[in-house]
Amino acid sequence: MDEPKLRKRNLLMFPLGTIGRDMMYNLVTSYLLTFILFTRSLTAAQLGAVTAIMVAARVFDALNDPIMGNIIERTRTKWGKFKPWLVIGILLSSVVVYTVFNSNLQGWSFIWLFGGFYFCYSIAYTMHDISYWGMVPALSSDPDARNQFTSRATLCAGIGSTAASMLIPMLTTGEHALGGSTNLAYGRIALIICILAPLFLCFTVFGARERRDDMQEAAPPISLKRVVKTITGNDQLLWISIIFLVQQVGNNFIIGGIASTYIYFDFGYSGGLYSIFTTVGMFVTAFLMIFYPAISRHIRRKKLMGILAVISSVGYVVMVLPGLLLSSSMAKFWIIVVGYMLANFGQYGYYLIMMISIINTVEYNEYTQGSRDEAIIASLRPFLTKMSSAVTVALTSASYLIFGVTRFTNQISSFESAAAAGAISEAEKLSSISQVLTQAGQGQTLGLLLCMTLLPWALMLLSYFLYKKHYRLDEDEYDRICAELAAREAKA
Repeated sequence: MDEPKLRKRNLLMFPLGTIGRDMMYNLVTSYLLTFILFTRSLTAAQLGAVTAIMVAARVFDALNDPIMGNIIERTRTKWGKFKPWLVIGILLSSVVVYTVFNSNLQGWSFIWLFGGFYFCYSIAYTMHDISYWGMVPALSSDPDARNQFTSRATLCAGIGSTAASMLIPMLTTGEHALGGSTNLAYGRIALIICILAPLFLCFTVFGARERRDDMQEAAPPISLKRVVKTITGNDQLLWISIIFLVQQVGNNFIIGGIASTYIYFDFGYSGGLYSIFTTVGMFVTAFLMIFYPAISRHIRRKKLMGILAVISSVGYVVMVLPGLLLSSSMAKFWIIVVGYMLANFGQYGYYLIMMISIINTVEYNEYTQGSRDEAIIASLRPFLTKMSSAVTVALTSASYLIFGVTRFTNQISSFESAAAAGAISEAEKLSSISQVLTQAGQGQTLGLLLCMTLLPWALMLLSYFLYKKHYRLDEDEYDRICAELAAREAKA
């Protein structure tokens, strides 16, 4: 197949593969803690155990990412080095995710199951996540093509994530919950997603074709030393890793569970409201997903980041002011939604820029160290995402404990369990939960709102100033490095 046709095919098949993966990722990352909070009665010790498990598993998973990248680098099969791990990882992930969301265990029995699940999920998801994003540098080294692959893949990831964000709360919370209770609804949603994820990944496995030039070379040994050398020997990779980590902690905080809890407390126990909040917030990012390659040809990354920082800052101010000035109403809700839309537009633009910036360190690594180490470098993106997720879980749980959220969610979970068992009707459940939520005071709602706005705003600005000062691989420098590598190859 000639190059233009192959590129066109890859631009279609590679991005489609991540739609189901990101639905699964969204289910676990954004709704697992909410699922536990609203379906299990937790003591402070049990919530602490859940938090400790999630943090420990994500830190373990993050540390495992570069090692998995090294394993992928040395994989030699007739299907290449990426695709075998795509298949193994997605199938294992589907099994463990289905299991935890369909368990009826309570108390410490559930905590033990949850601990085993989370570590298994961490390992399985790492297999296919690093393999998937590790393919991007192997699909093309052309900057414009790489922008297209990244933006289209993130577009499809956004489609999967947005579909999950829109449907999961709507179908699991309130009057439209599948099966009449949150417990049953999450189990059914998990089953559907765990079927869709492997099916969508078939587009990538069977449709995309990556470069396999390095497959002719002998497999490098699995070496932690090589992983450490690749990361520490690449100063630009180190800086963009720190910057990305800072930005992602803030970016993930809203969707990590705290926003849904805030909306239920302030505006009522309706999953449809949170669906609107996330859908509108995510919808605007489609503009960047589609047009980022064109934008990047006209506006340099550092200048674009400054523009995005202003847009996000306006959004966070718009979110905070209603909480300070207005009482609970639909007008207040829609103002906050519009603010989140602006804030998320800027945050997502940062995410795209960070993705490209990490990938571009592959050529810098080849320029300075003589090897590309694509999978190892690509593993830094999920590594950092998981590390930020661990911090987000800790901050979210701390916020719940500080503002006494579990005092109300434990009562809600008892009504959900009673409805699932058929002890009370759905109408009785919703009426009882509404009475519980009226007991939540201004301290809970305003505290949650301030947490989910001021912290992301501050971290976004910090990441901007760090990027502007320390990341040197701008467009001109990257082109110079690519030209130098081409000259070296011509001489060889």
